[in-house]
Amino acid sequence: MNLILLGAPGAGKGTQATKISERYGLVHISTGDIFRANIKNGTTIGMLAKSYIDRGELVPDEVTVAIVKDRLTWDDCANGFLLDGFPRNLFQAQELDKFAEIDGVVNINIDFGLLMDRLCGRRVCKECGESYHVSMLNGKTTCERCGGELYQRKDDNPETVESRLKVYTEQTAPLIDYYTEKGKILNFTGTEAPAEVLFEEVKAVLDKLKR
Repeated sequence: MNLILLGAPGAGKGTQATKISERYGLVHISTGDIFRANIKNGTTIGMLAKSYIDRGELVPDEVTVAIVKDRLTWDDCANGFLLDGFPRNLFQAQELDKFAEIDGVVNINIDFGLLMDRLCGRRVCKECGESYHVSMLNGKTTCERCGGELYQRKDDNPETVESRLKVYTEQTAPLIDYYTEKGKILNFTGTEAPAEVLFEEVKAVLDKLKR
């Protein structure tokens, strides 16, 4: 089963990605992780991506597509994958169609007002990437999962969050219609309810899709 995870920044994609990949044995592929791995390993395409990042520029679609295309050829993707953060726009989606068959697109809809509070209050583990909200930490500064240090990402501030939501609306949201037309979209509503509640809804749909 090959899936895509869609949703605005802060919609809870990271938590759902972990749960989905664990339940269905899918490889969770985050474009951010791929970039970091290629840069760390000094690959040709990693160094190309780094040259843009170091200049504060967006990595071109062609480079991002090439990195994802290469990642999907790895043996661990043979039994299915979950793409998180890709595709980000229609061009990337159309290119993905050329080298991968997608079974479903999990789309998490959520009110932007909730996202502002969720993102600005988010703390992330430096070691495993687990996310928390300050309201549930009770002053704790370490990750319950691995004990790593928690920090606030530089882009989790009101001005940057507004900018990120604007970019999502203009570039990524059109993918909802794109995959709806293909009959691939699976819509869910993200709320303030626990992530486990949302996952139960996602699981009910994916269990049927897997059959």
